[in-house]
Amino acid sequence: MKRREFFKSAMVSLAAVSYPSWKGYAADNQIPIEIPAITGAGEPIAIERKAIEEFRRNLQGRLLLPEDDGYNIARLVRNMVIDKRPALIAQCINNDDVIESVNFARHYQLLTAVKCGGHSVSGKGTCDDGLIIDLSPLQGTSVDPTTQRILITGGSLLSALDEATVPLGLGTTAGTVSHTGVGGLTLGGGFGRLGRRFGLTIDNLKSVEIVTADGQLRYADDQENSELFWAVRGGGGNFGIVTMFEFQLHPMNPQVVGGRIHYPFSQVKDLLKFYGQHSVGAPAELYYDPVIFAPPMGFGKVVYFDVTYSGPLDQAERVLKPLYTAGTVIKDELEVIDYVELQKSGDDDDPRGRSQYLKGGFTVDVTSGLIDALVDNLEPHPERGSMAFFQQSGGAINRVSPDATAFPHRYANNNLVTGSFWKHGVETAPHIQWSRAYWKKVEKFTDGFYINDEFSETQQQVNRNFLGNYDRLVKIKNQYDPSNLFRLNANIKPNLKLDNL
Repeated sequence: MKRREFFKSAMVSLAAVSYPSWKGYAADNQIPIEIPAITGAGEPIAIERKAIEEFRRNLQGRLLLPEDDGYNIARLVRNMVIDKRPALIAQCINNDDVIESVNFARHYQLLTAVKCGGHSVSGKGTCDDGLIIDLSPLQGTSVDPTTQRILITGGSLLSALDEATVPLGLGTTAGTVSHTGVGGLTLGGGFGRLGRRFGLTIDNLKSVEIVTADGQLRYADDQENSELFWAVRGGGGNFGIVTMFEFQLHPMNPQVVGGRIHYPFSQVKDLLKFYGQHSVGAPAELYYDPVIFAPPMGFGKVVYFDVTYSGPLDQAERVLKPLYTAGTVIKDELEVIDYVELQKSGDDDDPRGRSQYLKGGFTVDVTSGLIDALVDNLEPHPERGSMAFFQQSGGAINRVSPDATAFPHRYANNNLVTGSFWKHGVETAPHIQWSRAYWKKVEKFTDGFYINDEFSETQQQVNRNFLGNYDRLVKIKNQYDPSNLFRLNANIKPNLKLDNL
């Protein structure tokens, strides 16, 4: 079957499993005569009841207002520091709902957020007084084992991708936390445990269906709407709402070696030095993240490697041996484990779902200055957990040209993330202040940042971060979103003057 035919036929089959029947919907919900809202430019507006009712009728999913059941859950994102109250939440169950929502947002020039898994640390999946286009009901997968391709809808989570593919002996790079949304991860680049072997998630993206700011549903691949396809691979959510992703899969053993190796914290600097030297030349099937962590309640600092080896199991002992000799192993949790299970193993440890502050940047080398800054300034606190970890790059990721996709940071060997988290409800200011101060001591050893970790960067920093791809991205933004409807992201602002260059 040809790829495009597979794409279209799978859309039909997905419709049967993706579109839930919403029950308990009250058509006569009391709606105020006017709903106060805000435009993307920050101007207050009022939307008439008649228009709201028409929008509600035209949706096959649900339209939630502040007084509706389910609103207070639907408005939340996983960083509990973010507490915003949108004017409207459109829970979309199909492409038509997304188109209707985009058209409504464009008509009123509404501040618009797009949400799936809600993992954006800066809370870009919600907003005050605007519209959330909620893709979480739009879930479904379809796998073609012959072509080794998967279609997955824009509201699906990474767990759905892994569960549909790995039991078939197939897989692709898909993050490290299973409840992450496929869309958010993919559009920013997509790091994961298989990245050094198969490339970033975007390196395995073959086509998309996307609703652009004009309300048009477009198909994009390397032949059709190729510039748009180039831009969505690393340009974030700037260009529209992707309702369907098509990924290339790769043969892999469902069983991998994974888990953690713990060492004494007294050896942390030597371990980080080892990582910086060894990881660059390690086999592509070996992925390991060094993590340093100061848990709350004063339980002391810990250091461990979070390890995945996805190569031949009979070679695992040889490949993993350097990790056992890098330091004194005090706890060995490595085991042969199903990859789907491994992908879920860190879900409970993920700081999202609590109040948190994260910052990050790319590194080429793990220098002694960087190691000192990370280790010497990590402070235990009774209410705050603090951490730093490296997401390993290199391998297949680095073999892609920086201008082959919108993601330009192919030179990097690591994505370094620092952060802290604390219980929701305690005073946030001291923890945010400490987190910023910690990052300031580390930042000078980094270059650029992963846009999925974007948190309080300036517009100038965002622009610079796209390096030589920036001007091309602006031209594509000019074409597909000249009014900057999709601005709650690592935003590429349109500049129509560039089209005349």
